[in-house]
Amino acid sequence: MCGIVGYIGKSKASPILINGLLKLEYRGYDSAGIATIEDNNICLIKNKGRVKELQNNSKLSSLDGTIGIAHTRWATHGKPSSTNAHPHLDFHNNFAVVHNGIIENHGELRTFLENSGYSFLSETDTEVIPNLIDYYYQKESVDNKNKFMKAVYRAIQDLKGSYAIAVISKLEPDKIIVTKKDSPLVIGINGDEKYIASDIPAVLDYTNNIFILKDYDLVEITEKSNTFYNKDLNKIDKNFEVITWDAKSADKGNFEHFMLKEIYEQPNSIRETIGSRIVPNSKCDFSDISITKEYLSGISRIYIVACGTAAYAGIATKSVFERLTDVPVEVDIASEFRYREPLIDSHTLIIFISQSGETADTIAALKNAKANGSKTIAISNVLRKFYNS
Repeated sequence: MCGIVGYIGKSKASPILINGLLKLEYRGYDSAGIATIEDNNICLIKNKGRVKELQNNSKLSSLDGTIGIAHTRWATHGKPSSTNAHPHLDFHNNFAVVHNGIIENHGELRTFLENSGYSFLSETDTEVIPNLIDYYYQKESVDNKNKFMKAVYRAIQDLKGSYAIAVISKLEPDKIIVTKKDSPLVIGINGDEKYIASDIPAVLDYTNNIFILKDYDLVEITEKSNTFYNKDLNKIDKNFEVITWDAKSADKGNFEHFMLKEIYEQPNSIRETIGSRIVPNSKCDFSDISITKEYLSGISRIYIVACGTAAYAGIATKSVFERLTDVPVEVDIASEFRYREPLIDSHTLIIFISQSGETADTIAALKNAKANGSKTIAISNVLRKFYNS
C-alpha cells in the first residue's frame, strides 16, 4: 500500500505535498518523491527512506511550481531505492506518474515498449505507465484537443491489476489527470485549489469537500475545473461529499507510532462503537443495515474474512459468536478465501474486516461473496462503506 498526493492551484505545491505525505506515511516508509511543473518542465526529487528524508532534501526549496504530485512507497516490485521511488518518468521525460496498486501484466507491457524504442531505469511495475501514456500521446494526431486525456485513457485499457494514478505532463502543464481501479483516490476542492490523495486525511487540513472516485472514473483537473469521465470516456456529473470529521482523529497525535495510539484508543473505540447504536430508552438500532431478524434466524454458517491483524480480531471473535448464536463460525485469510471454494449461499453470512476499507484481497473476497448470493457485513475504520464494495 502506497500513498499518493497531488495539488493544483495558486500556492507553492511542495509544502502542501509534503504535508500530505506526512499524513499518509503509514502507507509506506521505504522511499518518497515529488514532481512539480516548473517553467513547462518536470522537476523531480526522490529519496530512499521516510518522508523526513525528502523533507530535508536541500533541493526541495528550489521547487516553486503550483502543480505537482508526490508519493510515499511500500515496495512491491523492486527494492527500496531512490531509483525505484515514485514519481516515475517516461523515457522522453514528458510525463510523471505516481501509482498505488499492482500492474499484473507489467512484464509483457515492458517488452512491448522496449520493442517500440523505450528504455527503463527502475525495477518497478509502475514505470510502464508513463511510457504507455507517452506512446499513445505520440500516436494521437497533432491537432487533437484532448491528447493528454486520451493518451491516459488508452494506456489504462492495457493495464491488468489495480491502480490509483495521478499524472502530470510538461506537454500540457496546466492540468493533472487521475484515475483508479480497485485502489482508492479522492479529490478535494477549495475554490480554485484542488487536492488529490489516496486517503481523505491527507486533504482535510485544506478542505472537507471531497469527490470520492469510483472504479474507472477518469478526471481532468485544472485550476478552474474538474471534468469527470466514465469508462467509455463520456463526460459525467459527480457530486462531492462534505466530510464531517476532522484530520485530528486520523493522525498520530502525541503518540510515537500509530499502533501505540490504537492500543490506547481501545476503550474509547469500544464506547463509541457501541454508543453509536444505542437508542435512549430502547434497544440497539441496526435499522441502517439491510439484514433482518428473519434473515439472521435462517443463517446456517458464518465466515469472518480478513487479512493481518484484522484476521486476528476475527479469531478472537469466533468463540464469542458461536457461543451467542449457536452457529458455526470459520475465520479465513482473505487472500485464500476465494481459492478454497468455500460453501456460500443465501444462508451464509460473511463478515469482512479491513482497517482501511481498501485491502485488495478482502475487497476481492467481498465481491466474490456478493456474486454468490451471500449476505455481507463490512467492518472498517472509515466512516463509510468499503471504498470499492
